[in-house]
Amino acid sequence: MQITVNGTATEVQAQTLADALDELGYRDAKVATAVNESFVPATARDAPLSPGDRIEIVAPRQGG
Repeated sequence: MQITVNGTATEVQAQTLADALDELGYRDAKVATAVNESFVPATARDAPLSPGDRIEIVAPRQGG
């Protein structure tokens, strides 16, 4: 299915946000996620995705 990940059109086989994170290499990463500009907590990532969904994935950074 065609989705947008952090502004880039991406083709995935995943049907849920959790599966998409795995497919995109974020399996064990601690990240914040949003679908269509709505925050999705880690406990709700099994909800189905739809073609055209816009996903944002943000990883924490260290620094000062």
